[in-house]
Amino acid sequence: MASAEPGWELYRTFLAVVRERSLSGAARALGLTQPTVGRHVDALEEALGASLFTRSQTGLLATASAIELAPYAEAMASAASALRRAASGDAEEERGAVRVTASEMIGTEVLPRAFAELRELHPRIDVELVLSNRSEDLLRREADIAVRMVKPTQSALLARRVGVLRLGLHAAPRYLQRHGTPRNAEELQRHAFIGFDSRASVRRVPALGLELRRELFAFRCDSDIGQYAAIKAGFGIGVCQVALAKRDGLVPVVLQDLPLNFELGVWIAMHKDLKSTRRMRVMFEHLATALSRHVALEKS
Repeated sequence: MASAEPGWELYRTFLAVVRERSLSGAARALGLTQPTVGRHVDALEEALGASLFTRSQTGLLATASAIELAPYAEAMASAASALRRAASGDAEEERGAVRVTASEMIGTEVLPRAFAELRELHPRIDVELVLSNRSEDLLRREADIAVRMVKPTQSALLARRVGVLRLGLHAAPRYLQRHGTPRNAEELQRHAFIGFDSRASVRRVPALGLELRRELFAFRCDSDIGQYAAIKAGFGIGVCQVALAKRDGLVPVVLQDLPLNFELGVWIAMHKDLKSTRRMRVMFEHLATALSRHVALEKS
């Protein structure tokens, strides 16, 4: 193995190739030329004394060595991103970048308005938004602030519960005008039902004694955004937030034998070490207020 320690730029390129599965894709993602990406991969392989990729008909495949290295490269990428954000503004200034992570629905349907309001009040704070339904690791600084539907449990995090969101069955008025409103679970199964597409996913509804499989749905999509768009377009009946349904004029579908309502707590969290940074505190408090306002829509 070579004595020189590989630089971050080599690992960054390696990670891009893992994600894109091609030199050309990694080049586009990084704004480099394809030959430069190839040289970076060759240099890292030489420095580590290991082969990292093999060619296949579907692109470059990561070897066992590359798969083992990838989580460490991801951690380096998160640290580098956090370093850039930390350097983007002084701790006591309302200036610099804040990286927020939230679910697809919250991130696209709720937070944009909050960010727009923040921009008017604090124009020097830049926003980075990560749309993800998985819990980004705040301890590893994959994000600065997270909006979560489960209570954070790590002691190093500062967390605040801002309320509860209810989910239930809804449909667009024009769909119900054309097809009628189901009164019970049996009638619901004769309607265009909107749900997930995951072939391996099975979700049991105890009240029905029924297992929900993808074949039951007339519209299948694993994206919450896609499902909600289908509900609003009048495709059929699906589950969505009561607050969003009220905002967008959707009609609740109440079944006599199956009260399909679910409750999700809404939490906002950040690492305790960030509370001394003014722009982080400003963003945290602003989002807490905006999310509380969104939760209150159910009662309006």
